[in-house]
Amino acid sequence: MLPILLQPTSSFQNFNSNRPQLLPLMASTAETGPWLLSLSLIAKCNYILSTNPYRLLLMTFILFTAIFLTALLHWAHPGGPAWGRYISMCCLRCIIPGPKGFPFVGSMHLMTGLAHRKLFAASKAHEAKNLMAFSLGGTRAIVTANPNISRDILTNPTFSSRPIKESAYGLLFDRAIGFAPDGVYWRLLRRISSFHLFSPKQIAISNLHREHIAAEMTKAFCTAAALTDKIEARVFIKRASLNNIMWSVFGKRYTLETEEPEMLELRSMVEEGYDLLGALNWSDHLPFLSWFDLQGIRGRCERLVPRVNLFVSQIIAEHMSGNRPDEMRGSDFVDVLLSLQESEKLSNTDIVAVLWEMVFRGTDTVAVLIEWILARLVLHQDIQARVHEELDRVVGLQQVMTESYSGSLTYLQAVIKEVLRMHPPGPLLSWARISTSDVYISGKLIPAGTTAMVNMWAITHDSDVWSDPLEFKPDRFFGSNAEELSIFGSDLRLAPFGSGRRGCPGKQLAMNTVTFWVASLLHEFVWLLPSDQKTVDLSEVLRLSCEMALPLKVQLKPRRKLSP
Repeated sequence: MLPILLQPTSSFQNFNSNRPQLLPLMASTAETGPWLLSLSLIAKCNYILSTNPYRLLLMTFILFTAIFLTALLHWAHPGGPAWGRYISMCCLRCIIPGPKGFPFVGSMHLMTGLAHRKLFAASKAHEAKNLMAFSLGGTRAIVTANPNISRDILTNPTFSSRPIKESAYGLLFDRAIGFAPDGVYWRLLRRISSFHLFSPKQIAISNLHREHIAAEMTKAFCTAAALTDKIEARVFIKRASLNNIMWSVFGKRYTLETEEPEMLELRSMVEEGYDLLGALNWSDHLPFLSWFDLQGIRGRCERLVPRVNLFVSQIIAEHMSGNRPDEMRGSDFVDVLLSLQESEKLSNTDIVAVLWEMVFRGTDTVAVLIEWILARLVLHQDIQARVHEELDRVVGLQQVMTESYSGSLTYLQAVIKEVLRMHPPGPLLSWARISTSDVYISGKLIPAGTTAMVNMWAITHDSDVWSDPLEFKPDRFFGSNAEELSIFGSDLRLAPFGSGRRGCPGKQLAMNTVTFWVASLLHEFVWLLPSDQKTVDLSEVLRLSCEMALPLKVQLKPRRKLSP
């Protein structure tokens, strides 16, 4: 077994020592000027205090009054306190409309709860859908709900890096594709993912895995349907998704109808990671809080990292031992990375980080999207009937659904696109970008160190972009009058996987999996509401992804003979 590769305590010490390079709080003359003035005043006051110490209270009052008035001046600037620091430097070039928020903390409340909805409401209130400025403590931030400006941000090399959260740094993600800063190492990871991990060849190799898991999933649903008329679909979908990732990444298989201890441990780690990365960590934006860990995020990361390290290291050791069956060798991501380790100079820590991120990101998106698709089809029985008609025509009721049929299921593909429009799993494209230098966007100066977000949910729900945006209409993507667009980033009206160099590298594999599995489940069953339920609750909860707040409950009616 490989040794533990990371000491969590030292990693957080390194994070704090490197904080100016990692967080969007880059210093400028406009920011440091008031502090230099304060130091000068303090030096001059030493003489006064030494001759008359009774003036200490008065001087303290004057000092705090000056700080308070400066904070109010910064807060009064459009966009709030973080933007107010640039009022003397940028003048009108940097005036971007946006909420002031509150002194010191800015608009941190906008990033709690359903942040995508709050940001869209704020941008409409300030007539700033194109570009809105706001403050997250000391962090300058912008958000856009305009597809053209979104393209300018996502494809601009200035925004090729991400602001690194303390939790991301603590969970190794600064060494993985998602958060690694733009540079030689990140380009190496991107090349490995494009030409090896997510290449057409590797996706084809994993085809049999997906078909095997689809068969197990339909069998598990069939067994459950024989026992109850109220099934929680999320349970089996998440097991299937996690099993698929474990097979593709680590070459390990589990059963879906029961949960083995190793699978339970992995699911526990993934759920904890979701919570940590999805949480709004105040110390990311108010650095003086980082010494206190008031939200307990640092402590939770320090407890999770050794578990992840041990789990992944054991699997790597199994691969290196050579005791695996011949048919399993060379077929998973561990084998691919180990084969490249020497030539690409990858450390063991790098490999652990990349593999952990693959498990973490790959499990979430697929399961969340499939549940939203099934929820919409349960709610819209007429649309489900049309999908069944297409399956019967293309596949045939007597035939088993295989992935080779997926490309011919054009109406199902339209349904999936419409679900992605209505319920994008990453409504703010999951992780933001950061400007590495001053840049102009939509005629406005964006200073270096500014966090930039794209509100994809707002774009897909904007009546200026889509007709009837609140209606579920798959036909907008089907037939002779269909919207001709790709969901893979070329058209920012619907780009759920992002765009540009930081777009999701596994998007094609994710879509192949979702399309095939949904087709398999619909081929086998009619999906209905339980008898005691009148409708589907489409309420959302935003963690790292936007999930259904309440798990989907269904009643299943078999369409084909399937042995339980």
